[in-house]
Amino acid sequence: MTRAIATQWRNLAFSGLILHEILDHPQEDETPQARLKQVGMMTVLYSMNQAHQKLTLSTIMEITALTRSGVKETVDLLVRRGMLTETIVKNSMGRGTARQFEISEALLEKLSSFGNE
Repeated sequence: MTRAIATQWRNLAFSGLILHEILDHPQEDETPQARLKQVGMMTVLYSMNQAHQKLTLSTIMEITALTRSGVKETVDLLVRRGMLTETIVKNSMGRGTARQFEISEALLEKLSSFGNE
């Protein structure tokens, strides 16, 4: 299979996986709107990850044009779900700290079970 087709299959598998994980497993006190935001955010974060961009609040804000609190709200829900892992790193100026995120290994393992590695 060509690399382009394999990449498309992997992207489709990821979309299906996040739809299943988020929509079929609602968290307590979570609205349908919050779940849809999470699906959209995971799609953006996966695209950023594939482009080797750092997943920080600032870079996510640049891509989505959302406010810091808008990004934080949705990303925090994804961390709580275990779909993202969070680490504290030095910010781009090296003086303060920033929250950096990665797609969780558990989610990537589920994705690899689709046979698209």
